[in-house]
Amino acid sequence: MTNQAQQIRALDDDLRKHLNGGSAVMTPGIAALGQEAIDRIVETIAVYDDFCHANDPWEEHDFGEFEAEGEKIFFKIDYYDKTLIYHSTDPADPSVTERVITIMLAEEY
Repeated sequence: MTNQAQQIRALDDDLRKHLNGGSAVMTPGIAALGQEAIDRIVETIAVYDDFCHANDPWEEHDFGEFEAEGEKIFFKIDYYDKTLIYHSTDPADPSVTERVITIMLAEEY
């Protein structure tokens, strides 16, 4: 794994585990499950460790999927510039990157 990938992974893990270093959004399908379900899903994402080559080919921990509340849930981390308009020029550099984790039902992807 490259140094850049290691840095991206550390930043992604911090957002995923602690909601630090970025923003979190959810889709309407997740919101419709209710607050208790949302809390359980966020907790599952925080401890998620089922990363493999199929869902994490660059080893950056930026995507995952699991079953919860009778639904298949996806989470995905995207990297934007500080204005949240364009993609980040360097996802390993938090000074130029805004991370956004989106939590969604698989059917909403």
